[in-house]
Amino acid sequence: MKRLLVIFSVVVAVGLAALAGGWLWLSAHIQATGPLTEETFVVVEPGSGLGTVALQLQNAGIIQSDFTFRLHARLSGYAAQVKAGEYRFEPGVSPGAVLAKVVAHDVVVRFITIPEGLSSFQIADLIAAADGLTGDFSRTFKDGTLLPETYGYERGESRAALVRRMEMALDRTLADLWAGRAPDLPIDSPKDALILASIVEKETSVADERPRVAAVFVNRLKRRMRLQSDPTVAYGVDPSGPLRRPLRRSDLDGDTPYNTYKISGLPPGPICHPGRDSIAAVLNPASIRDLYFVADGSGGHAFAETLAAHNRNVAQWRRIQRERGER
Repeated sequence: MKRLLVIFSVVVAVGLAALAGGWLWLSAHIQATGPLTEETFVVVEPGSGLGTVALQLQNAGIIQSDFTFRLHARLSGYAAQVKAGEYRFEPGVSPGAVLAKVVAHDVVVRFITIPEGLSSFQIADLIAAADGLTGDFSRTFKDGTLLPETYGYERGESRAALVRRMEMALDRTLADLWAGRAPDLPIDSPKDALILASIVEKETSVADERPRVAAVFVNRLKRRMRLQSDPTVAYGVDPSGPLRRPLRRSDLDGDTPYNTYKISGLPPGPICHPGRDSIAAVLNPASIRDLYFVADGSGGHAFAETLAAHNRNVAQWRRIQRERGER
């Protein structure tokens, strides 16, 4: 009996030593530099189990052995926690770091930038061409319903979901800025603020000018003067994007609801998708009395309080155009 106990103890000791040695070997293997020699991207499809993912990683040269990877995942309690997505792996990444990445869903984030001032047609083209997005989506969203911004997204996100996020971003931004608007504005609703912001967006690309351009239009609305904005006229001619020709006299005389040379007040809707800064400028315009502005030849504008001063600025702009050979 004593001999049996000794034998049993020896077997147990050997077994424990073997287990400890095996665990130490596995731990060292899992933390060791992996075989990958260059940055590699792997897409784990939804529904993929541990075995499928381990074999996929081995075939991509990211891990040396799918068996030890699966063994480590099971012993660590992560066998059922690998997640679908697009992953980027650096050269030499260890198997342990690979497992941590796919368990934590540390996926590649792609980005799409929507510049301020685009039309719905232009934004729809950007979304349609964005790599990694999926599914069809409605290309009929109206101007002034999305917030121009840079958005991150994962491979496989639907285009419809991204559009919805853009809509929600605008709703949040507009609500925030509307709550902090200046008093006594001739703007009755958030929709009116978006309409005027879209005009400001198209009138100037100079960030510092936006509050001043906004002030000119606010002052004109207060005095019941027509806005006389060329971009609104152009939108009435072609709402799909920039008018690819100069405005004609017939355009300025045209009877469209966006011809602010002929209608009073605001046009019926936004003429583009304005950014946060243009919305903010409209709701808190500069404290000035200017009623006019015209291009100054440097990319900005010359502002004036009176028609006489404005006419002088216009004459100066015409001289600059003649010197440049422009019409």
